[in-house]
Amino acid sequence: MTADAPILHASGMVDLAPEIYRQRLVIEGLVTQPITAAQIETYLAELSEVLDMTTLLEPVTHMSDTYGWAGWIHWETSGAHFYAWDQPRLFFSVDIYTCKPFSSDRAVSFTGDFFSATEVSYRDF
Repeated sequence: MTADAPILHASGMVDLAPEIYRQRLVIEGLVTQPITAAQIETYLAELSEVLDMTTLLEPVTHMSDTYGWAGWIHWETSGAHFYAWDQPRLFFSVDIYTCKPFSSDRAVSFTGDFFSATEVSYRDF
């Protein structure tokens, strides 16, 4: 016996659970100096305060020789991932996902200021 294949929505994302609040924000930026593990840990801890999130697991970082630094923090209402590249350019990307409303404007402003970004782009969805 085989299971039926799932229904796929190729033309766009359908809200399959409208009764569950979800907010996502992606922030990307260009910087003039490499980003360190200590900066990532401090950023994620302070981001928690800026967005009024309850931390369940302190920030964790890992360095990939190929792709650069990654960091993550676990909040009671989900968490945030951080990625930093030195090559081919000094660049960062932050993915925030929560089941609790937060101010995207505060997150974007804080992030750009924290890293002294020369350019920031973001998408809230």
